Amino acid sequence: MPIHHAVLALLAEKPGYGYELRAKFERSVGPQWGDLNIGQIYQVLDRLERDGLVTKRAVAQVDRPQKFVFRLSKRGHAELEQWLDSPIVRQGGYRDDLFLKLSAASWLGSERVRSVAAVQREAYLAELAALGKLRRQHRDEPLVDLLIEAAILHTKASLRVVELAEARATRLAADEQTGSESAADVEATG
Repeated sequence: MPIHHAVLALLAEKPGYGYELRAKFERSVGPQWGDLNIGQIYQVLDRLERDGLVTKRAVAQVDRPQKFVFRLSKRGHAELEQWLDSPIVRQGGYRDDLFLKLSAASWLGSERVRSVAAVQREAYLAELAALGKLRRQHRDEPLVDLLIEAAILHTKASLRVVELAEARATRLAADEQTGSESAADVEATG
């Protein structure tokens, strides 16, 4: 659960409260990550407290409801260290929305594969242009720049998959047709 671990890392530096943690997270990773809902932060903090990874202390405020300051526990520090020391390994296969869409298009024929690929290519090219602009805006923020570079690399890889699917559209659709015919033969004889 990377967001849980990111919150632990924020608290490793110093104790904090929900709004403060959200602001620091958003400053650190920039706009490429997307909005982080304050409700989501408090859900994460509640779970971390329940699991004994953080402690919570109420702080009274004048003319406002009390706020809760969260602190990393020894167990939370150990969990953070274990997470940082462990590689990220993909579990249980490779799920990808683009591949699912290309698979569905192959069931409908080679022209459908080509049309899906063309639409997706245009979307990826527009995304790369937007990422380039975003990168220029955040070039002085090393962590944000790294995240944007990762997004660019992922988008280029997805664009390459689209190009391969388009080049192999006839083979992809023919393979699907052969598979469907084999299944129909089994069903008819079974």
